[in-house]
Amino acid sequence: MKHNGAKKHSQLTNFYSGFEQLNGVHPWMDAVKEGFVAYRVRQLNTGNIAYFNFALAKEMGLIAPNHPEQMTEELQQKLIETFSIQIINEYDELTNRRIDPATILPNKFMATRYLQLQHANKQGKTSGDGRGIWNGTVYHKGTTWDVSSRGTGVTRLSPGSVEANKPLKTGGTEFGYGCGLAEIDELLGASILAEVMHLQGIRTERVLCIIDLGKGYGIGVRAGQNLIRPAHLFLYLKQERYPELKAATDYLIDRQVSNKVWDIKGKGNAKYDELLDAVCKSFAEFTAQLDIDYIFAWLDWDGDNVLADAGIIDYGSVRQFGIRHDKYRYDDVERFSTNLNEQKSKARLIVQVFAQMVDYLKTKKKKPLRSFAHHEVIQKFNTQFDQFRAQRLLYRMGFNETQRRNILEEKELFLKFDREFSFFERAKVSGNEEKVADGVNHPALYNMRHIFKEFPKFLMESPLPFEKRWMLEKDFFKTILSSFAKSRDARMGEKQRLHIAYFQQLYRELVIVAAGRNKPESVLKGICERAEKLNSDRRITGNALIEMVDEIITEKKRGLPLDQIQKIIDRLVFDHIGMPEVPVSRFYKEKESTAAVKMDLFAKLLSLVEENKESI
Repeated sequence: MKHNGAKKHSQLTNFYSGFEQLNGVHPWMDAVKEGFVAYRVRQLNTGNIAYFNFALAKEMGLIAPNHPEQMTEELQQKLIETFSIQIINEYDELTNRRIDPATILPNKFMATRYLQLQHANKQGKTSGDGRGIWNGTVYHKGTTWDVSSRGTGVTRLSPGSVEANKPLKTGGTEFGYGCGLAEIDELLGASILAEVMHLQGIRTERVLCIIDLGKGYGIGVRAGQNLIRPAHLFLYLKQERYPELKAATDYLIDRQVSNKVWDIKGKGNAKYDELLDAVCKSFAEFTAQLDIDYIFAWLDWDGDNVLADAGIIDYGSVRQFGIRHDKYRYDDVERFSTNLNEQKSKARLIVQVFAQMVDYLKTKKKKPLRSFAHHEVIQKFNTQFDQFRAQRLLYRMGFNETQRRNILEEKELFLKFDREFSFFERAKVSGNEEKVADGVNHPALYNMRHIFKEFPKFLMESPLPFEKRWMLEKDFFKTILSSFAKSRDARMGEKQRLHIAYFQQLYRELVIVAAGRNKPESVLKGICERAEKLNSDRRITGNALIEMVDEIITEKKRGLPLDQIQKIIDRLVFDHIGMPEVPVSRFYKEKESTAAVKMDLFAKLLSLVEENKESI
């Protein structure tokens, strides 16, 4: 019996051996000696798995490719052992908190330092991971992944700790952003939205695992091929600490090159110029995607809420809008966020700070940020943003790569169409800005995603010759009018009639050009199919997500098993598989979309998606 037990334990250890890499050791600790605060960590030995991203875990090599898509007792044990942890912080040390020595892990874990505008000190001397630590890295098939956790205790880098000017006890609520814990609803929301973004081709962190600790709190484990933010570098630029900045920048470049994300071949100072070009391109593309896809991600010059290679991290204020709500601002108590329209200028400012940083790395002299306002990389960003935005708009309309190339060769035609599109897309309902649950907004008047889906369908189904296929003005107007329109907005005037006619004319011209030497009718079926998928009514908006998670939490309190939460998240995410031109891992292609879920609850969640399909 002893022999069989030992054999079973050996198989288990080998089966989940990838988790052994997540022991707190991270290469950043060697690369940037003072870029973190090190904490002793203890195992909580408690909690239940509310969600596990099987596809991601297989991509990372943490579980076997043929592992069943269900939580086993052994896997749960390994996840709790690895991720159900909490730091022994300054308060614990100061008060000599009694902790079982057997629960204390051998290695210290790091909370990284980085710049944050919400701190009074704008040089990053007090800011960073306020409630999170880095578990380590996982190396699998030539790719290195970062893994970090949030909700693992309050660090001295949290805004609350800085405001209190004293060590804080984990779980305390006296100071804002000083609790150190993560609420289970925010973690569940992030797990859904992050995976949806990933399947839409947006660079993003992804949620690997959620541990439910009870009483509304949990630990969220995030993973990404590089979780470093621009803010991790910018604090050393602001403090003019050249050795640390060089070490941090070299670390970033080495990781991106080894993961085959950036193709940087230069040595010495030349590699920093290549870094600047790579960053410029990444941020131009990312911001164009956010703009066309109506994704609000709070960008600012500190480079905090964004990945260094331009991607989403921290889903606390991220929203996916149903239509262009570009006047929405998030209320963060002490300040309002930027809005959708300002994301381009904020991304450009981040690139400008990178230009300042590269110059400092090359000259060892820090020049004022304003002196880089007309740097050549700024013009390059503007040009690349326009190019990526044009590509993304045509992609959203359903045109494939060849068709987009044909259209963009006719630049004037595209610009004319873009002006007509923008006339409708950016229109607002009558009245002024109004308060919403977590900020302010002036709602959009028209739903252009709806016409992108319906108009090619109309053109395909019309029996008339292609040049005579005109949608009636009243039908077109009714199709685009959003649910936010007031009675005075619902009246179509002569101005709207003219724009509707010109929009239809230019759209047909785009189809003709896209078809190349083929008849325009021959490409309509493909455009319809792509546009249907890309402009689906099952788009999970920010409001929908909040209400859906609230419903899940309510059902959980009534006894909904945690494995049902897993299945429901999987089903919701599965709807977004198959976006045109978005590569997904084979582990997603092999997933089943028919997991048995509590159907009345799932139907309720889909109804919330429908009700909020045009909201913020």
